[in-house]
Amino acid sequence: MPNLRESESVELKTSFSDEVIISLVAFANHIGGTVYLGIKDNGTIQGIKLGKETIQNWLNEIKIKTQPAIIPAVREEKHKGKIIIAIQVQEFPVKPIAYKGRYYKRVNNSNHQLTSIEITELSLRSLQLSWDSYPAHNTSIKNIDIAKVKKFITKVNATGRFHLSGVPEEALTKLKLIHNKQVSNAALLLFSKEDVIYNIHLGRFKSPSLIIDDKMLRLPLFDAVEETMKYILSRIKFAFEITGKTTQRAEIPEYPLEALRELVLNAIVHRDYLSGADIQIKIFDNSITFFNPGKLQYNLTVGDLKTNSYPAYARNKLIAEAFYLTGDIEKYGSGFSRVRKAIQNYPTMSLECKEIAGGFMATLAYTKQKVSKLLLKKDVEKDVEKDVEKDVEKDVEKDVEKVSERLQEILLLIKKNAAISAKEIALAIGINTRNVQVHLKKLKEIGFIERIGSAKGGHWNILKK
Repeated sequence: MPNLRESESVELKTSFSDEVIISLVAFANHIGGTVYLGIKDNGTIQGIKLGKETIQNWLNEIKIKTQPAIIPAVREEKHKGKIIIAIQVQEFPVKPIAYKGRYYKRVNNSNHQLTSIEITELSLRSLQLSWDSYPAHNTSIKNIDIAKVKKFITKVNATGRFHLSGVPEEALTKLKLIHNKQVSNAALLLFSKEDVIYNIHLGRFKSPSLIIDDKMLRLPLFDAVEETMKYILSRIKFAFEITGKTTQRAEIPEYPLEALRELVLNAIVHRDYLSGADIQIKIFDNSITFFNPGKLQYNLTVGDLKTNSYPAYARNKLIAEAFYLTGDIEKYGSGFSRVRKAIQNYPTMSLECKEIAGGFMATLAYTKQKVSKLLLKKDVEKDVEKDVEKDVEKDVEKDVEKVSERLQEILLLIKKNAAISAKEIALAIGINTRNVQVHLKKLKEIGFIERIGSAKGGHWNILKK
């Protein structure tokens, strides 16, 4: 009980009021939570007085003012002679719950009233449905480009992930893109004869306010991915490495192409098509941003995206499945892992993700452009090594026994597998091999590990824990 603080699942109130019911509704529409009565906002316990029917009257009021009716669990607690009441509600299986016709959701430590779009999304998600599965308004199979569908069928069958017959309408029905002869929103977005109504706004910028050129796309989604990639590739820089033969040279793109494609797919496949905002892709001198309408769903956080094990959620289930079957999406929930893996060969490049202005933004940025297919030039390598060594030195100077979090990660991996290589460590913790080698060197210098045997056939020995 002591040190309680308001949070995503805790609300503190000195007495019962309509604000308590709003918090319970917000919790029920989110992950559940508890309202404590008799505690001030700062956590100070002042207690609460109860009559013979007080709790029952509260429960009746909660039931009357919520739709569907909430029946929370109530428990009485005592702390230093003072009575505290905890009113707890679980996440409701069928959402959203309303308080007097208004809908709320818990965000951090406060209650936010839901917009009409958020109410619709919450309802669809609760029923395990998605907007793209609903019939497209005023459309029929005549609005579908059969040639696009045939191309899609061929590509799906080639991947081997699913088998479709060569009859377009039959194939679309099998994938639930058509139901009872009605064309779904997903089918129209994927295979429309006409341009769709959703914009992808592309631009090359010198600064946030100085645009060099831009382009607007309104294409069916498979075409939109390819045309977006063409635009980006025509605007980014390429370095050229001489391979040793005068007639041969290797092109090194400013950004890894697989990372660019993953971020384009993420923006198009997972955007909120109930929003009127555009997908916006902005190319700057040393960064590129991808914005799509729609924040992360199902309590997924930006922090989760930094791991390789976050759960996969698809806002547009049929669209996501179509791109999966064609091989454009390798595995649900693995896109950002592949982006991080792709930029490992670009030592000064970083990936930043954040929720912003009703949407999601991913940014690739670098300090020095990659100019060699295998390694950066020596001056870039030295800068990277110097920066890493500087950060490690700071940690070591504070206390040799208190190693940085990164060094601890490496020590843990070595403890699990003494024969692990620098490359395997790099893949495991998401940094490039060169940085791992610098960290290993420092661990040896400060006496934490030693190398036994050769680089290929040897192993690590931990000297200190």
